[in-house]
Amino acid sequence: MTTSDNPSNLNRLIEDCLYYEYTKAADPIGSGAIPRIPLVEFASELHETGGTRIIPLDISDILACKGPATSPALCANFVRILAGEALSTNFNATSLLFYIMRGGGRTEFERIKIPWKTGDFIVLPTGKETWHFADDDSVLYLVHDEPLLRYLGVKADIKRFKPTLYTSEDSLWELERVRIEAEAVNRNRISVLLANKVMDQTLTVTHTLWAMLGVLPKGAAQLPHRHQSVALDLILDCDPGCYTLVGTEISGKGEIINATRVDWKPYSAFITPPSYWHAHYNQSFSDAHLIPIQDAGLQTYLRTLDITFVLPNGETSKPYPR
Repeated sequence: MTTSDNPSNLNRLIEDCLYYEYTKAADPIGSGAIPRIPLVEFASELHETGGTRIIPLDISDILACKGPATSPALCANFVRILAGEALSTNFNATSLLFYIMRGGGRTEFERIKIPWKTGDFIVLPTGKETWHFADDDSVLYLVHDEPLLRYLGVKADIKRFKPTLYTSEDSLWELERVRIEAEAVNRNRISVLLANKVMDQTLTVTHTLWAMLGVLPKGAAQLPHRHQSVALDLILDCDPGCYTLVGTEISGKGEIINATRVDWKPYSAFITPPSYWHAHYNQSFSDAHLIPIQDAGLQTYLRTLDITFVLPNGETSKPYPR
């Protein structure tokens, strides 16, 4: 018997079929079929009080996807663990990045004990239930890629890298080294990218995640740039006068048109949407530090990151101007 001999089976096979004229479906964002990724801020008040818990920075209702999710591919979280208490995590994710905003303790991942303190980064691959123990009142910033796997309908069961610890001492030493080099050539973008030896093509911290530790020097004004990855920006320390301008267009002089201003606040976070121009400014008298985390590991592998920088003369450049 063929499919045509069984009408009920044929009806089941074709019941979900749709056809669109090309111009009606070529731009689902423009047509409103899928929502844009918004510019959203998350205040430090979310993690400053309360009990031991995970606090997802969830905008899945805005994104029209299953949650929690902070972007279509990533979920950022504040994690608060009181002294002497423990908390477990168990995400269907290929990559989990923790930054220790304050406190100290340890993480136990598949019989591996990983000590941590303020300023450390921990990056974990997929695994079973993971426990986090706090010696002091602790707050961690966690970003993982479970939303991406949820959308794909897959289970993470292959470890692409080993658990990795980036200590505060090492990362700050590298940042200072880069700062000295930058001052020698008058470069105001001063940052280090966390990377893993296994990711020798993307040069990123995992195969999906990109992470940077950066300093915005006092008085610095970084020219606009944009990329197709979503940036989940965590501000560490800053004084009033530090801010980011964000917008969809730039003028012929390389200035963001109709920009939205995001004022930085210590240990707060915000989303920079993909393809939006953004520029950072420090009009205070102290240096400021930030950690952007993006899905740029995946974007880099797909060759779709498309990062573009504005030059001092207003022109744009790819890749980063030297």
